Amino acid sequence: MNAIVKSRFTDTPAMQEFNISNHLLGDRAALDAAFARDGYWFFRNVLDQEAVGRLRAVYLEVLDQLGVIEPGHEDVAIYNGAPLDNYPIKMGGDPWLDPLLQRYPANDFVKEPKIKAFFEELFGGEVFWVPNTEFHAVPPNQQHVGKRFNYVHQDGANNKGLKLKVCWVPVAPIDEAMGGLALTEGLHIPRLDDFPRPPAGIRDEDVPQTAWRRIAYQPGDLLVFSLESPHSGLANRSDKFFRLSMDIRGMLKSDNAPVLGKITAVNMNAIAIEDAAGRHHVFRIDEMTFCRTHRGMLSGMPLARDEIPQLMKLGEPVFVASQDGVATFIRPQH
Repeated sequence: MNAIVKSRFTDTPAMQEFNISNHLLGDRAALDAAFARDGYWFFRNVLDQEAVGRLRAVYLEVLDQLGVIEPGHEDVAIYNGAPLDNYPIKMGGDPWLDPLLQRYPANDFVKEPKIKAFFEELFGGEVFWVPNTEFHAVPPNQQHVGKRFNYVHQDGANNKGLKLKVCWVPVAPIDEAMGGLALTEGLHIPRLDDFPRPPAGIRDEDVPQTAWRRIAYQPGDLLVFSLESPHSGLANRSDKFFRLSMDIRGMLKSDNAPVLGKITAVNMNAIAIEDAAGRHHVFRIDEMTFCRTHRGMLSGMPLARDEIPQLMKLGEPVFVASQDGVATFIRPQH
């Protein structure tokens, strides 16, 4: 049995550590079998440290510009006590006001030669990264009250038609007090009558406590998991450290990857987009099309067909997954 991570916080269950997958690299059958069994891979120190350092430098530069961290640190982000009333890097916040989203350091990170090569080996070919990265720089809050699980959910219900894996990257060390990501093992395949998995989230009490996994994360580590795996961030109860992480979502480019482009026409029956090369694509919309807006609007997902032309604007960058000419998934890029 893997080691148990115990918590000094009474609302945080003790959790087993992840199964380590480093020894499976290079063995496609073994990797696939482990993912089918657990719903994840966890790797120790597989991402190039220099590339992760360049990624972290962007986070630290942004936080320094916001005036919320102590200067002079390259490996960690230490809170300086500045007011956080208008802190813009938060889930559900306005994406146009989030300076990390505006910088979007994931684009450079996945192009780094060693990073690109690692993910191509892991996925088994060229990787397509959807423009839907989450950048987390969560402030410490030693006085946090309320539950430890921020939001138990799985991503599959809100990403219909996409064969993605979520790749969660710790950008700086994350200990138990800082929280990080808690993930369930083996619950990516629903069993008959196990528990409801609605798009708007899963009740904490519905997930068996024995299924939760976490570990003390270090830069260079990588957690890859199924869209169907219930998971949650844990509240950052550190006394001084921002929690820095990034999750990117990828799939094999050859596996019916979505089309990226800007909307040139849209109504309740079809959407047309123009890609970066100037090519035009038209997709039909039917009752099964899942169209969503920006993060923070879970209550409005999926949009009704008559809402799509009202809320999806001409010129807006989107990505569209399709099957036989019908849009299965439409979402704004961010």
